[in-house]
Amino acid sequence: MKLVFAGTPEVAVPALDALLASGRHEVAAVVTRPDAPAGRGRRLVASPVAERAEEAGIEVLKPLKPRDPEFLERLRQIAPDCCPVVAYGALLPKAALDIPAHGWVNLHFSLLPAWRGAAPVQHSVMAGDEITGASTFLIEEGLDSGPVYGTVTEQVRPTDTSGDLLTRLAFAGAGLLAATMDGIEDGTLKAVPQPAEGITLAPKITVEDAQADWTTPALRVDRVVRGCTPAPGAWTTFRGERLKLIQVTPVPERTDLAPGRLAVGKNSVHVGTGSYAVELLWVQAQGKKPMRAADWARGVRIADGETLGG
Repeated sequence: MKLVFAGTPEVAVPALDALLASGRHEVAAVVTRPDAPAGRGRRLVASPVAERAEEAGIEVLKPLKPRDPEFLERLRQIAPDCCPVVAYGALLPKAALDIPAHGWVNLHFSLLPAWRGAAPVQHSVMAGDEITGASTFLIEEGLDSGPVYGTVTEQVRPTDTSGDLLTRLAFAGAGLLAATMDGIEDGTLKAVPQPAEGITLAPKITVEDAQADWTTPALRVDRVVRGCTPAPGAWTTFRGERLKLIQVTPVPERTDLAPGRLAVGKNSVHVGTGSYAVELLWVQAQGKKPMRAADWARGVRIADGETLGG
């Protein structure tokens, strides 16, 4: 089939690579978000998908909005059979959805209908899921509600951050998306409507969502930290300033600390929660680089009775 691939961040690149390597389909163009400011100089930088497409000599389309008439006209001229999508980052209007004969097929990083929305992997980690996965489905005008072509499952490991899990899903999902294109082309794959039961939503994680609540159980604190790593980054406050929480680990044998209460050992920093303590392993103070929590504690000279989170 002739394909137009839509995607923007690094997590979409493995799927584009899989389609380019398949040898069965032609990736005629790529649709991605416009160049965005990045780095200290805030200079405009092309998306990872745009960079990969340019390396491969593929036409890159960067509409401000996918309903722009110029973009829709160019898409009609290319006349793709199908448009595979991975984390494109903009809502597609019906005018665009109607152009390819086989529609737009999205690779979504959950087992639909679980975790429909912008942050499925983060929510899966924060919810304590033991199994998650990726799904390919036909895009409709609803939120991730279209019929499903295929799925692949992935175990959520006890120490996984959302970044760890998303990296594995990006590669597993790339193979699923390529296989889905094959099945659509040869007619062996039919999309199946999603069940009405088991729908959960995964809206974008806000900075407020990423604040550690020390009155919740240790397992919840650990999941929030892992789910919000690398973005938006879990945090708390210490002496009125924000402290980023990069890695913690539950310590079930320590139950003597009140929520938020700090206890500093020779090479350890424990914090009380609503159940038992967690150990801070890596943190990042404002204006500083990430460091081991024990080194941070020595530097700030924590007094007896001090707390995190006010």
